[in-house]
Order: sequence, then structure tokens, then C-alpha cells
Amino acid sequence: MNIAGLVCYRPGNRSRLIYRIRPWRRRKGEAKSLAWTDYRDLLLAAHQQLGAPIVLVWDNLSTHKMPPMREFIDEHTDWLTVVYLPAYAPQLNPAEGIWSMLKASLVNFAARNPDHLTRAVKRRLKMIQYQSRLVDGCLTQTRLTMETA
Repeated sequence: MNIAGLVCYRPGNRSRLIYRIRPWRRRKGEAKSLAWTDYRDLLLAAHQQLGAPIVLVWDNLSTHKMPPMREFIDEHTDWLTVVYLPAYAPQLNPAEGIWSMLKASLVNFAARNPDHLTRAVKRRLKMIQYQSRLVDGCLTQTRLTMETA
């Protein structure tokens, strides 16, 4: 299963978690991972949902730096600013806290099939999504702040 997520913070507003899930069923010709277009579509959806410019703090996943993704970023500088985390810094990425909570909630879970797992993951992500204090805690855990210099 592939999951992409954005942990969104805006001073004066509740925290948000916006995500997309793509199950991998091992079918012939099916992609094993998310494509740059999946990340592009997630960013477009986030921009629409948030209704505000986005400052995206991104890890160094190769898909995030592919030429078509860079072109997309360059074409949308009016609402999208991208800052990359250092080469290996999961402790600075609030999304890692979300994935940690998700994995902890699935301990001892035995899925009957991929669809059962997908439903369970969606249910747990929704529970996190609607508890902004959990999403806030992921930022707190990084020791990063929303203050500008």
C-alpha cells in the first residue's frame, strides 16, 4: 500500500491532514509506488481544500525531485513554495509522526485481504485527521515552530 500525506499547519487555524492511498495488488503493469503525478494531484487537492498558498517542506524522495515535478513546482510559484529537508532528517518531518501513529494502531492487526487493510488504514487515518491535537503533536515532536524569522 502506498500513502502520501501532507500535514498542514496555519496559524490561527486547526491542523489538517490531507492524504491519498493507493493499494498495490501486484497486478501486471501496476505501479509499485506513487508517481510524480500522484504527488502533483495531492498538492492540487490540498491547494483547493486549504484555499491558501502552500509552503511545502519536503523530504528528499527522488519522486519529489523528478524533472516533471520540478517543472510543476516552477509553474505554480504563485501559490507553491518548496523547501527541502536535509538529506536524512525524519525527526524534522511531522508526517513521520502520522505514519508512526498509523503503524502503532495497526500492531496485531491481521488483514483478510488488501481491501480489508485499505479500509482499516483509511479508518485510522480519518481518526487522526479529525483530531487536530494529534496532528499538532506531530509538529511539536519535531521541535519546529510556526514562527517566521
